[in-house]
Amino acid sequence: MYSVEQVAERLGLHVRTVRGYIRSGRLRAVRIGKQYRIARADLDALTGTPPPAPATSSVEVSSVVRVDGVDRAAADRIGTFVLAAVNTGHDPSDPLRVQTIHDEERQRMTIMVLGGTAATAELLGMLDGVLDGVLGGASAVDPAGRGTDPAAPGGGDGTVRGG
Repeated sequence: MYSVEQVAERLGLHVRTVRGYIRSGRLRAVRIGKQYRIARADLDALTGTPPPAPATSSVEVSSVVRVDGVDRAAADRIGTFVLAAVNTGHDPSDPLRVQTIHDEERQRMTIMVLGGTAATAELLGMLDGVLDGVLGGASAVDPAGRGTDPAAPGGGDGTVRGG
């Protein structure tokens, strides 16, 4: 809600002119005590400013990929690949957000991805191919984030086992 003074300042008019608009019905206002208050929608109606567009709904996917049996060199290669894939070929208005963590003591790499469904699925598909090449035939992740080999130790829990 705006005061008469704020509306006058925004429109570059005198306060008396704004009060005249209110009295004539050209500008809707609510009287609170001895002062008028003008809603943003009423000011926009006076100036002809279109109302703000409603927010569009969006869907985001969060995925966590955990890869066991990864040394520092392999983690660096995988991390570089993931960041290069994220920074090329995607809609800049809907970026993927990625974080990679390597636990050297456990030889485990964790990749967290947050973004749109199609871009996330595409990245996970590319990652599946790279992990197969880097880790030499390791079972990888499907786009739903589950291990693809339920018979493998820890299979089906999202863990990718290195060979």
